[in-house]
Amino acid sequence: MDSVFFWAMAGLATAFVGVGKGGLPVVGVLGVPVLSLAISPITAAGLLLPVYVLSDFFALYAYRASFNRRVLVILAAGGTLGVGSGWATASITPEWAVTALVGLIGVAFSMSLLLRKRDPAARSADVGRGVFWGALTGFTSFVSHAGGPPFQVYALPLRMEKLVFAGTSTMLFAYLNAIKLIPYAALGQFSPANLKVAVMLMPVAALSVYGGVRLVRLLPEKLFFQAVTWALLAISIKLIWDGARGAGVI
Repeated sequence: MDSVFFWAMAGLATAFVGVGKGGLPVVGVLGVPVLSLAISPITAAGLLLPVYVLSDFFALYAYRASFNRRVLVILAAGGTLGVGSGWATASITPEWAVTALVGLIGVAFSMSLLLRKRDPAARSADVGRGVFWGALTGFTSFVSHAGGPPFQVYALPLRMEKLVFAGTSTMLFAYLNAIKLIPYAALGQFSPANLKVAVMLMPVAALSVYGGVRLVRLLPEKLFFQAVTWALLAISIKLIWDGARGAGVI
């Protein structure tokens, strides 16, 4: 982890994580795939978790007054179950299968949004659907830091105002990252070297979070959600590709 290429990929991955924490959650999904160009995906996931946590501190401050409490509580309850399930099945769950599944869900949902002829009425934040998608968010976040697409499937139809949407996402993933620390440590995903790299990347994370927050505030409401939807589609296609490659199909 001393090469110029590693640090270039680590810096870029951290920038994606920071922008994601700044209010565009699907962008953060790019972190692990980018860093995996330099090190193994498993090592990349473990190394980036401290970066996610450090970024959370800056993002939580930025969105401390902008979030939907009901949506957050429902998704956090489901997310806790999902993280627990991910921990319990860590030794038997093929990462490629989870990655491909998340990609397929994201493609189907984003295409349904892009192809519809008119905007439907806002959906209520019901508990049953929220716990289900929250659990899937927590599970996929634990396995590969790819909880963005399931979160979007539940949150986008609620039609929250953009800052509330971004803040709710920030609060949820900050919580999930915090509770992932114990199982990740138990699975041997942390090391002094990883923590040292995370601290060195902190300035990049802070600046990227600020950039993400600024971008969310500047984008018009309609353009913001269009960008989120297209980003969801692009990331989901990438996840399907990664899953197929992990399965040896391509």
